[in-house]
Amino acid sequence: MFTPEMYQLLDFGHGRRLEAFGPWRLDRPCPAAERFAPAHAGAWAEAHARFERTGESQGRWIAREALPPRWTISHGPMRLELKPTDFGHLGVFPEQAANWEWLAAELARCPQPARVLNLFAYTGGSTLAAAAAGAEVVHVDAARNVVAWARRNAEHSGLGEAAIRWIVEDAQKFVRRELRRGNRYDAVILDPPSYGHGAQGEVWRLSKHLARLVQWCGQLTAGRRRFILLTCHTPDFGPQRLKRLVAQSLGDTGRGTLDAAPMAITAADGRELPSGVVVRWSVR
Repeated sequence: MFTPEMYQLLDFGHGRRLEAFGPWRLDRPCPAAERFAPAHAGAWAEAHARFERTGESQGRWIAREALPPRWTISHGPMRLELKPTDFGHLGVFPEQAANWEWLAAELARCPQPARVLNLFAYTGGSTLAAAAAGAEVVHVDAARNVVAWARRNAEHSGLGEAAIRWIVEDAQKFVRRELRRGNRYDAVILDPPSYGHGAQGEVWRLSKHLARLVQWCGQLTAGRRRFILLTCHTPDFGPQRLKRLVAQSLGDTGRGTLDAAPMAITAADGRELPSGVVVRWSVR
């Protein structure tokens, strides 16, 4: 997990969360916090900035104290660049830290450097965790500016020369092409959105396309699979539903162990904020 000086969830409730990213305290919307009440009402006044939505996905930052255009936090060997965006994101999803640690442990078990495919790879936290553990990584995201951000994170982390291929493309299109070319991988990481668009306007809908994509990932790793790591933040896709989907899509789960569980971020007072679902297939 993150050390407290790098990241802390300070409080959450009434559809918002209060977090510290390094020295900066930020108040942001959080649908998962709707059913909770804040536990530390006085702490919210100490936020340096608050994000308010002005539309379905966009909004604006209201700053009590001007935020820097960029700053970095660390997790293990990684340094991650953060910046306030018009969507309220900062460039890191803290609940993924446990998965980065799991990745490092799984890759340490591999008898030789693993070839890892990271789809919907965003700003590269999982890519860097895998590369730092010695893997060869193919990083795929449809947004060119986000891939550029991930490459900066690699430079910040001393991994600028690591064995990483940076691909700007629709995840489904890339996987289909890899199958046609006969390229194969030892592991796949997926963190798909509920909805999205590829680099050429391709439509992604998790409820419609995820099962087929996981099936293709099973084909990409057939006979050599070390692990599949899937994370999801889509409402109505709980652990058991996603576990069944992965089991049915892979078809040969008997070779490995398949687990699914809720993800959560633990606040400074010990309360847990629900933060999606993780499904992990790993070789026995």
